[in-house]
Amino acid sequence: MPQARTLRALSLLLLCLLLVGLCGFSAYRIGQRLGIAELQATGLHRLEIYAGSLEREISKYAFLPGTLSLEQEVLDVLAGRADARTRERVNAYLEKLNERAGTLSIYIMDTQGRVLATSNWRRPDSFLGEDLSFRPYFKDALLSGNGRFFGIGTTRSEPGYYLATALTGDKGTLGVAVTKVSLEQLEKSWATVEAPVFVADENGVVILSAVPGWKFTALRLLDDATRANFERTQQYNRRPLPPLGLQQLATYEGGTRLVRIAATRPETVSVYPVSGRFLEQSRALPGTPWTLTVLSQLEQVDELAQSRAALAAIAAACLCMLGIIVNERRRHLRDRLAAREELQRAHDQLERKVEERTADLSTANQQLQDEVGERIRAERTLRAAQDELVQAGKLAVIGQLSAGIAHELNQPLAALRTLSANAGKFLERGDVDTTRTNLGRIAEMVDRMGRISGQLRTFARKSSGQSAEVPLCRALDNALALLESRLRRAGAVVERSCPSEDPVALCDANRLEQVLVNLIGNALDAMVGQPQPRLEVGWECSDTQVRLHVRDHGPGLSDEAAAHLFEPFFTTKAAGDGLGLGLAISAGIVRDFGGHLHGANHPDGGAVFTLELPLAARHD
Repeated sequence: MPQARTLRALSLLLLCLLLVGLCGFSAYRIGQRLGIAELQATGLHRLEIYAGSLEREISKYAFLPGTLSLEQEVLDVLAGRADARTRERVNAYLEKLNERAGTLSIYIMDTQGRVLATSNWRRPDSFLGEDLSFRPYFKDALLSGNGRFFGIGTTRSEPGYYLATALTGDKGTLGVAVTKVSLEQLEKSWATVEAPVFVADENGVVILSAVPGWKFTALRLLDDATRANFERTQQYNRRPLPPLGLQQLATYEGGTRLVRIAATRPETVSVYPVSGRFLEQSRALPGTPWTLTVLSQLEQVDELAQSRAALAAIAAACLCMLGIIVNERRRHLRDRLAAREELQRAHDQLERKVEERTADLSTANQQLQDEVGERIRAERTLRAAQDELVQAGKLAVIGQLSAGIAHELNQPLAALRTLSANAGKFLERGDVDTTRTNLGRIAEMVDRMGRISGQLRTFARKSSGQSAEVPLCRALDNALALLESRLRRAGAVVERSCPSEDPVALCDANRLEQVLVNLIGNALDAMVGQPQPRLEVGWECSDTQVRLHVRDHGPGLSDEAAAHLFEPFFTTKAAGDGLGLGLAISAGIVRDFGGHLHGANHPDGGAVFTLELPLAARHD
């Protein structure tokens, strides 16, 4: 019985696999056929567009050689009636005509093929005097009146399209006028299209191509006679003309072919694939022996056909799976009744285990709550310690500023003593005006001492820790005022730029001033010993954020300092000059504000610290 069930399952599986494969293969063939038909229609449209652009490009210059017969001096040169000055004027005329027409060159030849006048007569590689009778366009012009030819110049190796017209006079044909046109601009426009396109001449040589690597390659093998003819006419100026490597795979209706182009080493650089399988569509260009060919890449067609095949296979697989599921469900219903009793026993056992686990979880939950409470108490203790550390940092800054502040207060005190003594003497003399002047100066000095002590008292006050709207330019002015004596002793120049509208940040003013004092003090420390220290402070505002840049012109940050910049107790100062807590405390303060503090080296030298703070909401 089990063996029969296994054989039946294997047979069903093979049948499903065969059905899935057949559906996928059929969908792939149908999708590929539809994709090729769509590519054929697109390729025909592209052929019309490219052929029209090439015909327009050539027709722009087709009339040009014949217009030279309107110039009598040109005919005189061909008839041998011109002197040296006339030949020079004809050369100059051809030169100017060539520049205005935008052609490569314009020249005239006598009936023997010798160049009598040319637009490049001034250049060292001029055609003047050359014998070009071997060129086919010269022979065709003498025989039929017009000649068309694509080739590479024998002098400058420039490829171009030659338009030749026989010039006649009273005594018949006097010579041939030739215009050489560059089709390079047309090729550049083709380089931006979606599919490769090229033009091959009657010899099967690619003369124009949107892919630079295909130019001057052969679509078929060239026999010895053809190559000997190339040597005689120098049509391709001894180019090797390697094969393109185009291999025909299949032929469709309408002259469309399936071809393969082998990959080259090194691979040709292009905006689209230039190797693999292509749909080739060609058409002859009227008035020329050339053939225009468009290659449409089959990769997208294959991918789409593969996607459709995959979807068909998946759909077939789903149908097979549905059948198997229905069959298995019937079998499962039979087994379900037998398993229900076993499931009930397992359920009862699970209930007992759940009760035991619930008791364990209740105990663990109580322990977790106790641990959370302990964590909360530890966090409060840590926050209090951090506030004390911030206050200690502020007191340390005040200690650093104490010497300067004492010096600032000593000078007014000495002046007060002198002015008060003088006031007494002036009173004894009855000089009331001078006494009043001295008393006014005494009042100004007292106000100054009050401002200094008031700023120091405000800075030393312990912060409440509550965020409020703080005008940032005012906070910067307070920090600079605290460091005024130190800036003056250092001879530092402060260059600050504050926006016309004072930015307002959401933070604690007292703590913010402590951060600014620390950053400016560190900048002054970095510029100790410099003859002209300079400090730059500037703001940048966006819709929701403001950035303050504090830049010094010192030696900058070393790699070690940059790596450990905000670590506690790391300092680059000498022993006894600092504990390495200033930047760590400042970074913590800024993080509490919802901002960020970071430092780096400025590209033009020195270090720059950037303080980022959130802007307070505007009240219109």
